[in-house]
Amino acid sequence: MSLVQRLTRLHTEGHAREIEHRDEVDFATKDLRPAAVLAAVTERERPGFLLIHRPSNMRSHPGQVAFPGGKIDPGETPVEAALREAWEELGIHERDVQVIGTSDIYRTGSGYEITPVIAVVPPDLTLNPNPTEVAQWFEAPVDFVFDRDNHTVHSGFWQGRERRYIEILWQQHRIWGVTAGIISNLARRIAWHD
Repeated sequence: MSLVQRLTRLHTEGHAREIEHRDEVDFATKDLRPAAVLAAVTERERPGFLLIHRPSNMRSHPGQVAFPGGKIDPGETPVEAALREAWEELGIHERDVQVIGTSDIYRTGSGYEITPVIAVVPPDLTLNPNPTEVAQWFEAPVDFVFDRDNHTVHSGFWQGRERRYIEILWQQHRIWGVTAGIISNLARRIAWHD
């Protein structure tokens, strides 16, 4: 079974059942702006998610690990926005992306409702990171980041209230906050280890 077939089956099965969906709705504003991210999985023996580090001089989320993505422009679907952002940030051509489907919207404390778009991309794509949006890119194995044993729950205070968040450490990369939250929800939807 190919990776596309496997992910398609797991996506369909996972979205047919209820999960404990978590996000930051308790910290979110009333008017959330729509956004989308491309959760691109590389088609290799040990598939991995393509992730980026934001530059440290960015206005929002400097230095953080993220999926390629951003705001949905007027008239765009989440899939179109995720593909456009992946092109703008990493130079991933739409022709190289096999979209599997969307997953649960993740509402953030910073005012976004993010639609993850799950897709498969060929291994060893030639990527051309845009230096104004990407400081570095890397792959984190799906089996590792989907393993809840690798999800550490932390808490801190934000806006005067305690806020819990997930952290996933892969090599020298700290995946936390919104990105780790999206991964955690995807891990509940997609029974990768079954």
